[in-house]
Amino acid sequence: MKRREFLKTTAAGTALMAAMPGAALAQDVTLRLHQFLPPVATVPAKILKPWGERLAEASGGRLNVQHFDAMSLGGRPPELMDQARDGVVDLSMTVVGYTPGRFPRTEVFELPFMMTSPVATSLAFWQMVEDDFQSNEYAEFKVLGAWVHGPGVIHSIDPIEKLEDMKGKTVRGPTRVINDMLSELGATPVGMPLPAIPEALSKGVINATVIPWEVTPAVRLTELVSNHTEFSGAESLYTATIVLVMNKAKYDALPDDLKAILDAESGAKLSEFAAQVMWDNDAPGRELAVQNGNTIIQLDEAEVARWKEAAQPVIDRWVAEMDGKGLDGQGLIDRAKALIAEKTS
Repeated sequence: MKRREFLKTTAAGTALMAAMPGAALAQDVTLRLHQFLPPVATVPAKILKPWGERLAEASGGRLNVQHFDAMSLGGRPPELMDQARDGVVDLSMTVVGYTPGRFPRTEVFELPFMMTSPVATSLAFWQMVEDDFQSNEYAEFKVLGAWVHGPGVIHSIDPIEKLEDMKGKTVRGPTRVINDMLSELGATPVGMPLPAIPEALSKGVINATVIPWEVTPAVRLTELVSNHTEFSGAESLYTATIVLVMNKAKYDALPDDLKAILDAESGAKLSEFAAQVMWDNDAPGRELAVQNGNTIIQLDEAEVARWKEAAQPVIDRWVAEMDGKGLDGQGLIDRAKALIAEKTS
């Protein structure tokens, strides 16, 4: 280290470094990562920060991630994608659907009852990013990870025990596809990012929300509602898509050795890891509700079949919309389902 610093302070050293083909290998890089969740939430604490630590270790401390949680660099969650695209930050983690309609192909994984295993679904999502999405709807970014969370759950002030109980409920949803589903199921959907849920419930703006169990502790949800509705069967009511994206120019400018390290720790490896960690953390989130004495309602397969039938128009509309955009809606569904089945171990 001293030799490198000395060379940088002399004209002879500068000339020598410029002439050396491997000079770029000495470069240290710090990547600024911005995201919307509080630091105690599962994704930053147990996924993004361990991922950053692996990069630092693999690079001998030359590639580091600086974490900015809870929108601490400013802006709103729907702006995170553009912050990475425009170089305001180097990396952003966000829910894809916070920018409605902008990434239509990705929405295939948010369709009602599409998701089975979150790990298999995440690997399918990543495969489609690699094969297709990166070159079109994510062309302005470098996608480093693409995953989904565990089974979506309805958390409500009043119990939801059957499809008819959705009528008259005002329910927060994270994306336009999921909000369309909530509307078809009889509720009045309200789109908002996750951090807005506690205030919206407290002020009566909503009386229910859909989120997975793992993130409920981060927003103290079990203290705000006392009923939680789960769905039996292999398929889940819904899931949301999540990405970690990087500024393209920043990625391209990385020294080759650091780029190789970043690539090795990202992609399918990161996507599978993130999905598994989120899924694993559903259990402790659910246990908090049990300890709080809340009511957990489990819909049986016959009742779930009614919800599936009610949600089918959402899928039909989405296919027609994709076809109208020149995309093969049913082809996207068939490909996603085939990959999920292939990657289910």
